[in-house]
Amino acid sequence: MSTMEEKIVFFEVQDWEIEILKSAFPGSRLVHEKLSEENLLNYSDSEIISCFVYSDLSKSILKNFPKLKHIATRSTGFDHIDTEYCSKRKITVSNVPEYGSNTVAEHTFALILSLTRKIYQSVSQAKRLNFNHKEIRGVDLHGKTLGIIGMGKIGVNVLRIAHGFGMNLIVNTRSRNDELREKYDFKYVDLDELLRSSDVISLHLPLFPETKHIINMDNLSLIKNGCYLINTARGGLVDTRTLIEGLNNNTFAGVALDVLEEEKELTEEAAILTQHFQKDANMETLVMDHYLINHPKVLITPHNAFNSIEALARIENTTIENIKAFLEGKDINLVTSHS
Repeated sequence: MSTMEEKIVFFEVQDWEIEILKSAFPGSRLVHEKLSEENLLNYSDSEIISCFVYSDLSKSILKNFPKLKHIATRSTGFDHIDTEYCSKRKITVSNVPEYGSNTVAEHTFALILSLTRKIYQSVSQAKRLNFNHKEIRGVDLHGKTLGIIGMGKIGVNVLRIAHGFGMNLIVNTRSRNDELREKYDFKYVDLDELLRSSDVISLHLPLFPETKHIINMDNLSLIKNGCYLINTARGGLVDTRTLIEGLNNNTFAGVALDVLEEEKELTEEAAILTQHFQKDANMETLVMDHYLINHPKVLITPHNAFNSIEALARIENTTIENIKAFLEGKDINLVTSHS
């Protein structure tokens, strides 16, 4: 057991992480609690810290760790870390740049297929020994138009999958990539044209003030009648009242949501799995969401698109690689440097 391993502390450890982290660093300390002002003196001799987003790694905390050399956050975001102070102290900081873009994209298509082929209704009907096909007739995706709003890593993976289904592809996004356009044969369009032309609309945007309620009462009338709407991004992208109105007037043939508007806003998907995550619901929206949950044309999954065995393993494996690289004097996935 190396002395350095004894100086590694993993905070906010969940049960599913214990075996993986202990196997990689047998001499390290694994604790369930987050790092805070109340407990910092218990760990002040640490040389390497690994945490999640709820630990406080501000200057006021970090100045109590005179031996600290590296921080490995088990998250993509690193707003909980004072990286400027770390740079001054020559403490390197690494993160997990990406862990679930294909995972979320696959879930997106699971929802699309569940809606268009009425999978949920078909299974439910078969369990009742009802084999009448009239109410479970679906539609093909081949030849239909998929409108993707937002073209980050997840959007690109949705594009790749949709291309394999033979769908017509249109994209609304801020930046353009001609190489990607040529590879997957899609068109860039403005939002209004996308809403008018899409048989399926899939949202893949972060939630900012400018993207909040990008689907709203003002543009509902533009959306093609009989459209399917999929949201695996952020609940606040869609006005819940607009969803209900669109369902009632048959604008939407089906809606699939992995996120709801009343959810506490997240910067990190895996935060859902932690004991620190608590729902802070707007009750009016919650009532409307209850209406959606029971609507026959709506499928809701519990913010689970990111949650695959492989995606969670990528978080752990990348963190382990980051720490081992540091111990070997190498730099990978750094958000700060030695200088």
